[in-house]
Amino acid sequence: MDGKEMTELRELVEFLKANDVAEFDMEREDLKVRLKFAGAVSASPGVDVAQLAQIMAASQVAAAVPAAVTLAHPVPASVSAVHESSATDAVTDPTAGAHIVKSPIVGTFYDAPAPDAETFVKVGDSVRSGQVLCIVEAMKLMNEIESDAAGEIIKVFVATGQPVEYGQPLYAIKK
Repeated sequence: MDGKEMTELRELVEFLKANDVAEFDMEREDLKVRLKFAGAVSASPGVDVAQLAQIMAASQVAAAVPAAVTLAHPVPASVSAVHESSATDAVTDPTAGAHIVKSPIVGTFYDAPAPDAETFVKVGDSVRSGQVLCIVEAMKLMNEIESDAAGEIIKVFVATGQPVEYGQPLYAIKK
């Protein structure tokens, strides 16, 4: 991997981090890259897709990416130090081993039944299986999302009003 490719790769990673993108997949004929940042928040609605596409088009990334990332190719020695430091980040991740409640649909996340109402749950609350955690609005329908596990809410991954995708983490529950 030459210096230009490493620079382009760093720009892509910094862009994703700056826009709070938690996960990113890119697949080409000769390359498959999957980024998953430890402790990151889900994708921000303000991500500039055109700018991301421009960075991706300019990039001829061949192998590695820094930070807590799953790679399709081996990590060159020059990047291994960065990759090793991310291993300790994963160990200290408070959501490691927690049950993750994911969005079953695409829509808009709301943590309360109305804008002026109290939230359904917050970090530190104990929840039971079947308890309503949030609402995901899809096509003008308000879909109540229920907990599929009992325990304590240890993390909320999205903010109210934020778009969510199918399978996107919403809550971490410590059983």
